[in-house]
Amino acid sequence: QVQLVESGGGLVQTGGSLRLSCAVAGLTFDYYTIGWFRQAPGKEREGVSCIGSIDNMTYYADDLEGRFTISRDTAKNTVDLQMTRLKSEDTAVYYCACTYRALFRPFTSRTIAPRQYEYWGQGTQVTVSS
Repeated sequence: QVQLVESGGGLVQTGGSLRLSCAVAGLTFDYYTIGWFRQAPGKEREGVSCIGSIDNMTYYADDLEGRFTISRDTAKNTVDLQMTRLKSEDTAVYYCACTYRALFRPFTSRTIAPRQYEYWGQGTQVTVSS
């Protein structure tokens, strides 16, 4: 059973930065994709970014590339999300998730659809104050 634990959330001012980390355990296959998602109050969960295990291919939701960066540390079994120039609309609970599905390359917006992912963490709150 894959287990994912998020950390690094908190309160930050507009324009600030945060680094989220997702610790992954229990992987039984080498081919997988880790995604970051977020859910703001009253809104549906949406995909933020993802990274593939075999080729480190990445994808970002519209308007986030350039502010957010996803990276993978194979030695630590973590996937981080560096968030910069944060805005109030980035306030949400952030989740990481894992899928063993063979997702098409190149990654597209469909790759970060929440329904593609089987295993989920509990989430970490990010609050951006103005």
